Amino acid sequence: MGTEGPLWKKVQSFTGPVPRSRHGHRAVAIRELIIIFGGGNEGIAEELHVYNTVSRHWFLPAVRGDIPPGCAAHGFACEGHRVLVFGGMLEYGKYSNSLYELQASRWLWKKLKARPPRNGAPPCPRIGHSFTLIGNKCYLFGGLANDSDDPNSNVPRYLGDFYELELQASSGVKGWNVPETKGGGPSARESHTAVAHCSKSSYSPKLYVFGGMSGQRLGDLWQLDIETMTWSTPETKGPPPFPRSLHSANVIGNKMYIFGGWVPVLRTDDKPNALGEEWICTSSLSVLNFDTMTWTSLGPPEPEAEGSSSGPRARAGHCATTIGSRLYIWSGRDGYRKSWNYQVCCKDLWYLETERPCTAAPVMLVKATISMLHVAWRPLPATESYLLQIQPVTPSQPLPRGSASSPLGQQSGRIPGVGADPNTGAPLSQGLTEVHGISHQGGNVAPCGQGPSSGRSEEVFMGALNCSEKPSNHEPMDTSENSFLQGTVSVTKENSLGHIIVNPVSMDTEDGAQDRGHCVPNATPGTTVSTSKTQAGLVAAPGGNPCDSTWYDVGLFKTLFSEVTHYSLPSENGLAVAGKTPDSQDPECRARRELAPGVLYRFRVAGVNSCGQGDFSPLVEFKTCQPGFPGAPSAVKITKATDSVHITWEPPTSPSGKILEYSMYLAVRKSRSNSTTVPLDFIRIYRGIKTACNVTQTHLSNAYIDCSGRPAIVLRIAAKNEQGYGPATQIRWLQGTDCPLLSPRATGRR
Repeated sequence: MGTEGPLWKKVQSFTGPVPRSRHGHRAVAIRELIIIFGGGNEGIAEELHVYNTVSRHWFLPAVRGDIPPGCAAHGFACEGHRVLVFGGMLEYGKYSNSLYELQASRWLWKKLKARPPRNGAPPCPRIGHSFTLIGNKCYLFGGLANDSDDPNSNVPRYLGDFYELELQASSGVKGWNVPETKGGGPSARESHTAVAHCSKSSYSPKLYVFGGMSGQRLGDLWQLDIETMTWSTPETKGPPPFPRSLHSANVIGNKMYIFGGWVPVLRTDDKPNALGEEWICTSSLSVLNFDTMTWTSLGPPEPEAEGSSSGPRARAGHCATTIGSRLYIWSGRDGYRKSWNYQVCCKDLWYLETERPCTAAPVMLVKATISMLHVAWRPLPATESYLLQIQPVTPSQPLPRGSASSPLGQQSGRIPGVGADPNTGAPLSQGLTEVHGISHQGGNVAPCGQGPSSGRSEEVFMGALNCSEKPSNHEPMDTSENSFLQGTVSVTKENSLGHIIVNPVSMDTEDGAQDRGHCVPNATPGTTVSTSKTQAGLVAAPGGNPCDSTWYDVGLFKTLFSEVTHYSLPSENGLAVAGKTPDSQDPECRARRELAPGVLYRFRVAGVNSCGQGDFSPLVEFKTCQPGFPGAPSAVKITKATDSVHITWEPPTSPSGKILEYSMYLAVRKSRSNSTTVPLDFIRIYRGIKTACNVTQTHLSNAYIDCSGRPAIVLRIAAKNEQGYGPATQIRWLQGTDCPLLSPRATGRR
């Protein structure tokens, strides 16, 4: 981060039900979701709120199970896709020591009962404690207890006890333990912060405790070596933060960011005795570099003037969490403006940019036409926009007659961010699953591992295989990791229980048969067809010119996709117009070149934020289509019956003539190979003019279960016209963990 100050950005536009402003709440992050629970202003909030940082959408997931009561100043820790809640204030004077677990993949709450420690009493009810995850244990320190037997009164007692809670592998806990520590340790306190960090030079993680309240605000920093359980006060350089409480502390990389909280008022001429007697909220930001143990102050120590837009205004009791290299803060108590009888709380959401975006993943092809390449890319954390660039590789060449390829080819992935719940069939719009992301609004997440019932719509992922021409040899794409993709999918609703999500993806293919009338010569139902992976390297049409070394801007996009029909030519001075979106009002962007049929283009994308532009993604190559071949079938629906599955689809949107027939293929197990790197084998299971077919249990029993991502049965379907077969659609029919085909001999990781 530069020396000009912190790069704060206020989230100006968002959708969905925004939670009421509050303080004393907590937040954690799971992938691109921020989960907020508890806190309050006039009363304790009970709802669980979630904010999607990619779509900028707030939503209230439909939680179920042992739903905890609302609480404030509680412990909140996240491990994988589960969130743990401990303690907190239920109402004035009434504190809790209950432990709850939220499975965010199903929005399922569960009350846990941990085994008490063998060497002491279990933790008492408390508020303002720290609850920090390190490895498979949560470390509880300090807090504030109420020693009054009368629930209407409050006799506070600062706590300095220290516990560790061992977690079970995926759900539940084992028990509490009171570890034996050396080196004294921090004094009793509440409203402090504790973070975990493990430096590259040391394999031993450390717990850092800073600040808090114990009759007065504290500014000390303590370090606990988890391996030796030894407390120490590390020597630091630079100006340390003011003593404070109700602040936030978060780790990004090798730095700890301290923001906000209650701090002492500085002495002035008119307030000579202010220090230690008056306290105000602050918007100051201090950073500790763990490698050099040096403090750096990045924000003003005192509240900024009203209406300042350089950063969030002063606050305490806010929540803060990190996603990638961004630090998000939301709401909190405004201790600077006390305009009414009740406490004023902030309503804004901010994020701090700390680094340039990381390297983007390769661009993916959604759809190819004669004059358009619809491409998409994965979202990057801490990215405001995406710079897409293109480079022509080969000039347009006519496709020889009879060169239509088989619709079979190298296995494709699926575009991230598009999914439906495998159990209910509802779109995974507001939740997380263990395997795939979410993209649309509405719908609840059903429990994982339960297969769909008979007659219900099944979850499928589709990918178009561009096989009406010779392969374009772009780099293989691993698209098993999922995020969000907005605006590039079509959703076909079959009934109230199911949705089918369609993801066309381009793939490399083998050279096809010369027989124009057949996708695979002499292939009959049950015939095995083996695919082949194309060789890596540049593909040029015969007689093609050398590749143009110039990269041209397609545009700077806020979205995760682009239907590329043209690109900007260099400006008059001979330089490419880098980083600008083509705009008719910009003279340098007026010159454009349209995409041509049968041309191979290279693509790369880079993320851009306030800190600068990230590195470009690895190069991929996509080719525009030749005219005359049909498009890929779409809108596939799979309905499970008792002893078979019924598959329907829609004809291609661009048939380019009369459709003569369709062919569907099923990936099957290789009988003589145990290798996980060999290509897939396919058998044709349907050939006909109808847009529907039944797949029997006999065929399904021989299906290959692709476990490169979530277990799935792979099918392919293509349409044929007078010119031959067009692009095939690959279907990944996602299977639950209870699928009878998921045996060791039926599965493979590709």
